[in-house]
Amino acid sequence: MNFVVFFIFVVLQRVGELVIAKKNERHMKERGALEFGQAHYTYMVLMHVSFLLCTATEVIWLHKSPSPLWPMLLCVFIITQILRIWVISSLGIYWNTKIIVLPGATVVKKGPYRFIRHPNYLVVIVEIVVIPLLFQAYLTAFLFTALNIAMLRVRIKEEEKALVESTTYQNEFNEISRFTP
Repeated sequence: MNFVVFFIFVVLQRVGELVIAKKNERHMKERGALEFGQAHYTYMVLMHVSFLLCTATEVIWLHKSPSPLWPMLLCVFIITQILRIWVISSLGIYWNTKIIVLPGATVVKKGPYRFIRHPNYLVVIVEIVVIPLLFQAYLTAFLFTALNIAMLRVRIKEEEKALVESTTYQNEFNEISRFTP
């Protein structure tokens, strides 16, 4: 498995997601949506960029090779990408990398959101473990799993607060788990 090709794919995917997010942000704000969580957003972006840079650095500088388990890990990665596409398509214009909420909106409860509250964060959790493990970048996997846990504690609290205050979120997701079906 070629790290450079895989890494370019992941980076291009992230850039594509940012394009979608920016378009959705513009559309939602034109409809009166409000943005929440600005204080932590820059740190979240820095964490994700650092994750990619640290993965590349650890793999290239330390001459890491693909994991002996790479076929299984690649399957997990592909499944997470299918889930990511399902998440983005289920939320449509509501999907974003920022917390942008349209006051009074009915919360989307289709696709993976029928089963768990935060499938997008589940994808990120799995990716932050699997991407470095594909190439035996254990330090990056450990460090950024810990950083991501800390970030999600802030992020999810802020997102749920905004959704509860501005939408039908509490009624819709009262009985659904955050991460498990």
